[in-house]
Amino acid sequence: MFSVNHPFLYLLSGLVVVFIIVQSAFFLVKAVKQAKKLGISTDTVKKTILSSSLFSVAPAVSILVGVITLSKFIGLPFPWYRLSVLGAVTYELPAATLAASAMGVPVTETVTDPAAFSTIAWVMSLGILSGLILVVFGLKKIQGGMVSLAGKDKRWGEILQDALFLGMISAFVGLLFANVRQGLSGFIPIVVALSSAVLMAVCGLLIKKLKWTWLEQYAMPLCMLGAMALSLPITALMS
Repeated sequence: MFSVNHPFLYLLSGLVVVFIIVQSAFFLVKAVKQAKKLGISTDTVKKTILSSSLFSVAPAVSILVGVITLSKFIGLPFPWYRLSVLGAVTYELPAATLAASAMGVPVTETVTDPAAFSTIAWVMSLGILSGLILVVFGLKKIQGGMVSLAGKDKRWGEILQDALFLGMISAFVGLLFANVRQGLSGFIPIVVALSSAVLMAVCGLLIKKLKWTWLEQYAMPLCMLGAMALSLPITALMS
């Protein structure tokens, strides 16, 4: 019988994750050896490793949140594998949701249909490859265009970057309004998103007014966790 948490899926995902860890350790050792050749002090190397490790905690928390969120829907092994390699929370969640919607599968229940799981897995895996292909074949031209544009007028370069960012955000915001026809409960995702925005604004004020620069690295995961916690009372009130 098919199961999204089958031991074979754990085995495959575990092998991939182990490979990533070994690869990271390999390059860390190579980097330390190269630093010694360049005459960089041991204290500097240790401080760099420690600071890099600390800065990795914040993204890791948001990734863990994504794994937990997806695990209730498509099991633990596949999200663990996806978000350990190329995946990003901002991509994996919408991709899985859209694929499930196209298949008519509710995201509030664990997938039991192997065809639906396969479709969701392929969408999540193939969709993100577009970024890799774009980088390999188009990054040089894109960078050249951005540099030339910024060279003519720096303001237009900044406007273009802001426009690209807002376009990406708009694509995700559209998902919030997918269920507004369901009555008050359809506005729950919108209210949760607004609560997350308020939390981010508070973090921004703390960073700016109180000079809590350390909070910059942890603002996103803290706001995500805060919004998830707030989603419970919000859902209870609006359901």
